[in-house]
Amino acid sequence: LIWFGILVVLVIEMGLITPPIGMNVFVVKSISQDIEISKIFQGVLPFILAMFFVLTALLVVPDIVLFLIE
Repeated sequence: LIWFGILVVLVIEMGLITPPIGMNVFVVKSISQDIEISKIFQGVLPFILAMFFVLTALLVVPDIVLFLIE
């Protein structure tokens, strides 16, 4: 159950920073008016890739999540 909760949080965060929704990106855009939205999405891309690799690792080896609990 803990593993599922962590996966849900990770996938929701990925959804909040990726297009077409990208709600967190629009929050950053509203804070800094002078930066273009495409530039913000370019800055977010490394984090999307990192979260994708973490998600893949958690799906392949679920014991990573429970390591600190045990």
